Amino acid sequence: MLKLAIFASGAGSNAAKIIEHFAGHSAVKIHLIVSNKKDAGVLGIAAANHLNTLIINRHQFYETADCVAALKSAGIDFVVLAGFLWKIPLNLIEAYPNRIINIHPALLPKYGGKGMYGMHVHEAVIAAGEIESGISIHYVNANYDEGAIIFQAKCPIEPTDSPTILANKIHALEHAHFPSVIEGLLRDLT
Repeated sequence: MLKLAIFASGAGSNAAKIIEHFAGHSAVKIHLIVSNKKDAGVLGIAAANHLNTLIINRHQFYETADCVAALKSAGIDFVVLAGFLWKIPLNLIEAYPNRIINIHPALLPKYGGKGMYGMHVHEAVIAAGEIESGISIHYVNANYDEGAIIFQAKCPIEPTDSPTILANKIHALEHAHFPSVIEGLLRDLT
């Protein structure tokens, strides 16, 4: 049984879809939800699904090996970032080489990097007059949004689309694709 940790900072809609997808799975178990915010909505989702949680602070995450130790102690095999807004430290990347993935709400390499998350991305895409956007699922490396791309899905942008309308289109793509892409990657590990 492969054990997954999901890292999230916010409401947790992607985490909820992943948890739902793997409920009762024969080879994969969502084992731990990690958040950097005590009041993150994802923690309520974790509680409703009887999942273990870990709240981390900046000191623990960046200046100690506490997070890696907690993941290893829990037997975590794979890490999924689902709306986690902190850059992943090198010690965590080294502890889980090619076993940490992220989802980004744009077609990388465009509209990635520090500060490019959530509505900031959608506003930039609309402001640039793009005719399409989408999602990118990628491995995590030492730089924001620069790891090898695993999967992308696109959606058209209509001239009348607002950043909010685009955000809704992107959420639909995330929810439709992220769980199945994770499952495909994990199939290769078993």
